[in-house]
Amino acid sequence: MEEQASYHAGNKPKIVQHRKASFYLKKYAMIFVGAIIAAIGLELFLIPNNVIDGGIVGVSIMMQTLTGMSLGVFLVLLNIPFLFMGYKQIGKNFAIATMIAICFLSVWSEIFGPVAKVTDDPFLAAIFGGIIDGLGVGLIIRAGGSLDGTEIVAIIMDKKSVFSVGEVVMFINLFILSSAGLLYGWDKAMYSLVAYFVISKMIDVVIKGLDESYAVMIVTNEHDEITSALNDRLGRGVTLLHGAGGYTGESKEVLYCVVTRLEVDKLKEIVLDKDESAFVTINAVHDIVGGRFKKKSIH
Repeated sequence: MEEQASYHAGNKPKIVQHRKASFYLKKYAMIFVGAIIAAIGLELFLIPNNVIDGGIVGVSIMMQTLTGMSLGVFLVLLNIPFLFMGYKQIGKNFAIATMIAICFLSVWSEIFGPVAKVTDDPFLAAIFGGIIDGLGVGLIIRAGGSLDGTEIVAIIMDKKSVFSVGEVVMFINLFILSSAGLLYGWDKAMYSLVAYFVISKMIDVVIKGLDESYAVMIVTNEHDEITSALNDRLGRGVTLLHGAGGYTGESKEVLYCVVTRLEVDKLKEIVLDKDESAFVTINAVHDIVGGRFKKKSIH
């Protein structure tokens, strides 16, 4: 028995190390792929048509136009002070992931730079370049990194001012896109605004997912029947939480489970069928880690 215990104790650190290695491999593989996709959107669609993204990437594109130097040089140089701020204010892991993402994007922009552009139509470039670039940036953000130093500034200002992250980013990007109007012409600035909008929406899709999930909390007196029905008809695991009414002090059972967007209506139907007086709250979930959450057939 002692040998067996010693064996399991010795294996535990190896298992933890394996999980950490797997986590970081997946993380940086996602950043690598995201950088490739973002570079394709920039170099084959946006940049050749003088349509820019917001943030440091947009500033780097304008600096490339003005100086003729490589985009990658400006991506790295302009982001250095923001990386330092991110390391101090947000954390080491974020700064490292962001630095690696910027380096990957710089390399891939050099590789795709000489490739012929896909379209001469700036509107098509703004739409499809925005979709592709947003997909790449979304993957990088989902992996815990960033390509834009202005987001770091926005996060820091959010803590120290009355402005939200979104408001700070929007203000900075309006200034950058206005500068693009002076450099490329106001029609290109408007196309850049379209591209920025598409990129933002695509990032949201990647981060939240096409098929959003929802966390549901159900306060009910019929917890056994509802739990059984959710397990049987939705195939969903349910966690039972013990609570009490704040006013009456009466014991209450709270059910917690996660379902997909397509299963929300079915869940409501099941709950109300078992307990018409049940209290249900539903909140969007942006990510799920661990557990056995998978899509199941409903009936």
